[in-house]
Amino acid sequence: MTLVKVCKVVELPPGEMLGIESPDLPPVVVYNVDGEFFATSNVCSHAVAMLSDGYLEGDQIECPMHGGMFSVRTGEPTHFPCVEAIATFPVEVKDGEVFIDAP
Repeated sequence: MTLVKVCKVVELPPGEMLGIESPDLPPVVVYNVDGEFFATSNVCSHAVAMLSDGYLEGDQIECPMHGGMFSVRTGEPTHFPCVEAIATFPVEVKDGEVFIDAP
């Protein structure tokens, strides 16, 4: 397991998301859903669009290109036209910092 620090907890308030660019990770977006942190691929599985340019609604991320949605908890598609899941990544919060387990 390789943990990669992506941000501080205070930098990502509830209801917000942050696209991460790191040489140690694929394109990832981190979400704060009511104090719980989640991470998914930042690339929509339906069409190449950056999910971090979309809209976080509760625990659903809406793709900015066609309006399809995914659960940030599971990566599963929740609204058409998205039908293929996106990758999710384990997240750990330690000492006020958010880490992603690099694949």
